Amino acid sequence: HFLFNTLASVEHLIETNPPRASAMQRSLILYLRAVLPQMRDNTLVTNLGREVDMVTAYLDLLKMRMEERLTVDMRIPDGLRNAAFPPMMLQSMVENAIKHGLECKPEGGTLKVVADVADGKLRVTVTDDGVGFGVVPSNGTGLGLPTIRERLRLLHGDAGQLHIAANSPSGVIAMVEVPYQVSR
Repeated sequence: HFLFNTLASVEHLIETNPPRASAMQRSLILYLRAVLPQMRDNTLVTNLGREVDMVTAYLDLLKMRMEERLTVDMRIPDGLRNAAFPPMMLQSMVENAIKHGLECKPEGGTLKVVADVADGKLRVTVTDDGVGFGVVPSNGTGLGLPTIRERLRLLHGDAGQLHIAANSPSGVIAMVEVPYQVSR
């Protein structure tokens, strides 16, 4: 879905704004270079830095599509980039926030990604100020969050958790907690 929308945007921009089409195409190439090796890699754990780089490339593309409707606030301390983190999990969390919270809000909003360590756990939090729970009917499969929970359970047992809460005044807060370990 995301890839086809991006390609359609590039196609439209070729006619209306060639320099912007070229910039979007470059961003798409950077995103694909970041994500394709990760998708082919069968490792159970990667590092947070790789995940952040991939999500940053994804968000750069979205900012081109959504323009001023999307503000991103990324707060990942350099010291946590080597922390072990499940592959594609941050991407899923961010996609969920965009799709169900911000894309459907006419004025858009802010997506915030924060990582910290507390009580021996790496906490990665994705917060949006979008429409919130149940405001807009979902056309999703409903598998995103249950899949994240199941992957966390398989990788970390009870030590891996996904917490979901309403953000105030609007939006959603999603936080993944995993045991803090440095990736090898």
